[in-house]
Amino acid sequence: MLKKTILTKALNPKGQSIVEISLITPLLLVALYVPADFGIAFFMAHLTQNAVREAARIGASTDPFNNTTIQNEALNRMPAYLTSPTATATLHNTGAADCAKFVEVVGQGNYTYGLYKVMRLFGATAPNSVTITRRAWMRYQFQPITNNTPCT
Repeated sequence: MLKKTILTKALNPKGQSIVEISLITPLLLVALYVPADFGIAFFMAHLTQNAVREAARIGASTDPFNNTTIQNEALNRMPAYLTSPTATATLHNTGAADCAKFVEVVGQGNYTYGLYKVMRLFGATAPNSVTITRRAWMRYQFQPITNNTPCT
């Protein structure tokens, strides 16, 4: 009888589900967190692209061209989640007789993955952040007129 009760207690599966859940939960959380973290990074890149595209559109339709104003427009539209955002705006004069002008706006910021923070917490080597850089070009609307004909 004594052997039967010891054997019954040893094979009792009452705590098995709690142990299984406690072992699976961290893996499940990591499996769900990693795609979400990368998705947020792609979304930040998308918002940065929209910001520089809108700033380039504003710069292409502004006469006279003022790169400080356009840079501020890009910075105001960039996501606040990016650290150390920067923007540059340039009016390029290329082509014959400065006839093919275009505006280029470059936006850049650093995104810190939460996964990298967790990896460093456990002693792995991971970069502090990833740089997201996006650029946009727009034809400058105020092209000069040469020989009484507009630029094409």
